[in-house]
Amino acid sequence: MVVDDHPMWREAVARDLAEAGHEVVATAGEGRAAVRIVAAARPQVAVVDLQLPDISGVEVTRLLVAADPPVRVLVLSASGEQQDVLEAVKAGATGYLLKSAAREEFLDAVQRTGAGDAVFTPGLAGLVLGEYRRLAAAPAREDDDAPRLTERETEVLRLVAKGLTYKQIAQRLVLSHRTVQNHVQNTLGKLQLHNRVELVRYAIEKGLDQELGER
Repeated sequence: MVVDDHPMWREAVARDLAEAGHEVVATAGEGRAAVRIVAAARPQVAVVDLQLPDISGVEVTRLLVAADPPVRVLVLSASGEQQDVLEAVKAGATGYLLKSAAREEFLDAVQRTGAGDAVFTPGLAGLVLGEYRRLAAAPAREDDDAPRLTERETEVLRLVAKGLTYKQIAQRLVLSHRTVQNHVQNTLGKLQLHNRVELVRYAIEKGLDQELGER
């Protein structure tokens, strides 16, 4: 689903997606319209602009992520401002791409968003990681009831936090792609998290992305 208030831009994005083999199930020029039709359209991915005429793209993101079934959101915005990026990510956006991105970069971002990867325009990823590291630096209360992860689950989690894809993790650990997926699913269940983005946030908050040295 494509959500953008500029008809020419919205149509161009939808056309690029369709030409690349994606099924565009809906388009919307307003946030509330997108929220209304999401249950019927059931998109896997929504490409959302931040600047909409009724409600903000951040609010649209929050509502789409909370839908049943949940939608993975790729924000496509002209703004690279820190506050906009962080608000979108905190609302649940899986990725954030600037409208200055090349067509191929955009289509790759949509594909990766659909697969659950966190995708950001180069430079913005560091901004987001830096913010979560800052939050993680605050004194944390030890929780004796924290879920216990196996050594392998922790190792996979650290690599997820580093931004590696499942395929790259499988190659690094000499495991099958399915085994890596199973470890991630088990970890999500133990931590009561819902997707890979939340898993990355958890790992960053625990400092796991900094504990793993290059091998």
